[in-house]
Amino acid sequence: MGFARTCSVALVGVEGVVVEVQADLEPGVATFTLVGLPDKSLVESRDRVRAAVVNSGADWPQKKLTVGLSPASVPKGGSGFDLAVACAVLGAAELIDPRAIADLMMIGELGLDGRVRPVRGVLPAVLAAAEAGYRQVVVPERTAAEASLVPDVSVLGVRTLRQLIAVLTDAPVPDEEELPEEGRPDPMLAGLSLAGAGMGVGVAAHAGTAADRRPDLAEVAGQRAARKALEVAAAGSHHLFLAGPPGAGKTMLAERLPGLLPPLTRRESLEVTAVHSVAGILPPGQPLVAAPPYCAPHHSATMASLVGGGNGLPRPGAVSLAHRGVLFLDEAPEFSAQVLDALRQPLESGHVVVARSAGMVRMPARFLLLLAANPCPCGRHSYIGDGCDCSPAMVRRYQARLSGPLLDRVDLRVRVEAVSRAELTGAPGVGESTAVVAARVREARERAAARYADTPWRTNSEVPGHELRTRWYAGPGALREAERDMERGLLTARGLDRVLRVAWTVADLAGHDRPEAEDVAQALQLRTGISRGVPVGAVGF
Repeated sequence: MGFARTCSVALVGVEGVVVEVQADLEPGVATFTLVGLPDKSLVESRDRVRAAVVNSGADWPQKKLTVGLSPASVPKGGSGFDLAVACAVLGAAELIDPRAIADLMMIGELGLDGRVRPVRGVLPAVLAAAEAGYRQVVVPERTAAEASLVPDVSVLGVRTLRQLIAVLTDAPVPDEEELPEEGRPDPMLAGLSLAGAGMGVGVAAHAGTAADRRPDLAEVAGQRAARKALEVAAAGSHHLFLAGPPGAGKTMLAERLPGLLPPLTRRESLEVTAVHSVAGILPPGQPLVAAPPYCAPHHSATMASLVGGGNGLPRPGAVSLAHRGVLFLDEAPEFSAQVLDALRQPLESGHVVVARSAGMVRMPARFLLLLAANPCPCGRHSYIGDGCDCSPAMVRRYQARLSGPLLDRVDLRVRVEAVSRAELTGAPGVGESTAVVAARVREARERAAARYADTPWRTNSEVPGHELRTRWYAGPGALREAERDMERGLLTARGLDRVLRVAWTVADLAGHDRPEAEDVAQALQLRTGISRGVPVGAVGF
């Protein structure tokens, strides 16, 4: 009787669970039994592993073979267990030393010819292995750079099973087929992407990157109020709602918001990269996402595609793909009301918990929400000389698609006016560029980070209202007008807290030590749509 064990990782959402892969050989009819709650793709690994072992020059044991995946109560799926299963079988057959693989973490799919193919989710898998105390991991060569992002872990990237057997038996490592020449298709990369999973996801480019030319804020004609709101949203990570006629520039503004956000910190980059790796949208050759992501799903998106879901265990949705970045919902009233209201919980908590019959998954979802909408179905309501054909009932129904509880969680509401001929045909470069505004945003965020240095928060939007009211005081009498609005019913308690957060961001941008009356007035104007005598511009739906 032979026995060997090694380890791999099962992904539950975007988190990994260490799985012990055990192989047991006993005398009897040659069979291969796989137990431990595997899914269909994992059950098929029996044929892949057998063919890969034989085509790698090793003998397949002609005995009763049982492979167990523990803990058996955790659902397991995907082809990433192939490498661990193959080595456990070879260890049980004593073709390799079982002690050499007992403390190894192995992740990778096997081709029938013995090649080790890359799989999605290597980064969160290696992170889970490191947290469990493993210090040596074996991954496909194509994902070695991604696995190496985890500190204090030794990574071995292998191209074929034959190479790994040679390393484990101290034999000369054979020369394998070279990687495809640059410009030629590489079928090995197919395992790293999932067709249709992007949902409009892009990564904002920052200065000094190799990305193509990024959209610049200077290209937006006019829209002084909307540009200011964009700056405030980026500085404090405040959610923003833009309402205006078609062609006014709402989408242009949204596409330029990620460029105003600071580059991701190392910790944030690992969080975003882990989500994108699991979702299969990590760009080839870019193991680490360093810029805030930008996700813009179509208004026909389902609830599962937005908050996460799918068959079996839930997979990341748009709110998780936009983690630490921007989620842009264009034509927001055209989204399903249930889909929009599903955003309320992640907007408050910064994560989403999806419960399915196969299990419950918690995924990160701390994003900056940007909503855009027309004032009515035809888009010309309330504008002089517009010729709007919508009845008042149609306008009310259209605007009511954005529920009050959802809009109550949106800090900034700005009306984007139609661009005038003079603004559109005027001299180019009148408005500030992305680089200039991003520099102010960075300074404002540094002021906020210094203020919250001894707390778990880094931006004004994250700080609970109770903490702002009791630990960081506004100027004398600064909140008097906001408190009157609350008494009149123009603000809820949540709305008052959000006005205070925006006021701190406005103060940070202006270089004030704390919000003064004019900072709160500007925050109120951005929140309620009522003019407060400050030059922000028209606001409201």
